[in-house]
Amino acid sequence: MTLSVFAKLWFIAHCSTNVSSFHVPNSVTARPLRHRSQLFSSNPEIPNPISLLVKSESSDRRNDLMLGEDSGMYNFENEKWGALGEAGWVTFFAAVAAILTAVAVLWIYPSTGYGDDFVSFLENDVAHGNSHLVTLAFGIIFPIVHSGLASLRPYGEKIVGARMWRVIFAFPSLCLAYSWIVYFISHAHDGIQFYDVSQISWVHSLAWLTNFMSFLFLYPSVYNLKEVAAVEKPKIHLWETGIIRVTRHPQFVGQTMWSAAHLAMVGTSFTALTMALLIGHHAFACWNGDRRLEAEHGEKFLKIKERTSIVPFQAIWEGRQKLPNDFYKELVRAPLVLIAVGSVGAYFAHPYMFAGAALATNTGLVPGGVLDPFLLEIN
Repeated sequence: MTLSVFAKLWFIAHCSTNVSSFHVPNSVTARPLRHRSQLFSSNPEIPNPISLLVKSESSDRRNDLMLGEDSGMYNFENEKWGALGEAGWVTFFAAVAAILTAVAVLWIYPSTGYGDDFVSFLENDVAHGNSHLVTLAFGIIFPIVHSGLASLRPYGEKIVGARMWRVIFAFPSLCLAYSWIVYFISHAHDGIQFYDVSQISWVHSLAWLTNFMSFLFLYPSVYNLKEVAAVEKPKIHLWETGIIRVTRHPQFVGQTMWSAAHLAMVGTSFTALTMALLIGHHAFACWNGDRRLEAEHGEKFLKIKERTSIVPFQAIWEGRQKLPNDFYKELVRAPLVLIAVGSVGAYFAHPYMFAGAALATNTGLVPGGVLDPFLLEIN
């Protein structure tokens, strides 16, 4: 989940619904302009999509079990900046700034961090210069740390609390995700070049569309940014609506789409191996996620599991899941629009990603870090 979490912030649109009427100067008696809420449809029962972004509406859930939560619900009126220390957006941005500063100082910046030492260790001591073995090492270490800490969550929360465990979980995951992403960007074209279709326009368009759609397949817990940042108490949610109707493990489906799109554009053995490792990790997360949800929610999860599927749309075509007639209400929600905007922004940010990865690679190894005096004193 962390690899997909890098591209998130809230986007809120709020506009007035009062539009004045006017008359068209022609020979036919003109009708006044319809009310703003009807501009998108002649059916007054269909709400304005903008109003759905400002305040989500529930779909017709009469056929649901009503055991799980409605994903992506949002109400602009409930959002408060709050004071520092309160469960508002001021505390959220302060928390995000604090964790990112810690990652930058302790891991990213070569003079003070240990990320360059870690990558150097993998490259020289483990892989002996073979980039394929380095990405293989990342593909083993990251799942162990990320999924391992997620699995230890019930025990860790009893010791340090839910919020502190979220920090303990997030810090190493963010560090390893950053290093793996930078290493992938720097070495994506290593190894055997199986094909090169990057200059074929329709292939690029198809890959872009697939990549864009992949970001819409995020697990709904990602929408709860304040829980992600531990501003609110993190919970193991049981979701029943939205993308969960299509696939119970949207992160796995989205990662598969993302990986397929990038492999199609690059076509090297290094990229193929990296994509296989990412998909493999998310395939394992399907089993591990079901196990954790069953442990947390028991029979409720098992009943929802019967009505959902891992393969997209399988439960729907088998008749186990029925989409409500107003299913669009579960999709036209602020978090999904934010993700769509963010995915487009990530595409245009690719040149800066390449430049940043090149800078990190060319800087090379600066041995040690800011904690050296403390570590030496302990020794």
